[in-house]
Amino acid sequence: MRSYFLLAALAVTACVQEPVDGRTAYEADCAVCHGDSGKGDGPAARSLDKEPPDLTQIAARNGGIFPRTQVMSTIDGLDRGAHFSTAMPEFGAGDMGDTIVVEEDGLGTPVPMRLLVLTDYLESIQQ
Repeated sequence: MRSYFLLAALAVTACVQEPVDGRTAYEADCAVCHGDSGKGDGPAARSLDKEPPDLTQIAARNGGIFPRTQVMSTIDGLDRGAHFSTAMPEFGAGDMGDTIVVEEDGLGTPVPMRLLVLTDYLESIQQ
C-alpha cells in the first residue's frame, strides 16, 4: 500500500505550484508523441527516428505487472537503456512540481508530484 505525504516547505520564498492531474500532465508532456490514447500515434510520432512505444502495454510487456519505479525512472531520465530515442525528454531535468513522500513498506521516497500523477495515469490506461 502506498501513501502520500506532502513535505512542508522550509523556505518562506518557496513557490507552491497548482496541483495537476495525471491526464492533464500526460496531454501536456506526452501526447504529442505517444498520442491521446497512449498508443504511440501522436502527431509528432511520424517525424521521429524511433516509433514511440504503446504506453497502454507497459504492464503487458512486463508480465502483467506495472513497473512503477522503472516507469518513474524512465520519465525522469535516470533509467534509460540504449534502445531509448534521444527524442524522449528527460523530464527530471525540469521542474516537476512540489515534492511529496511516497511511503511503501515503511520507507519514504521523495517524488515530484507531476511525476507521481503522470505515473498513476499511465498505470490507469494499461490494457
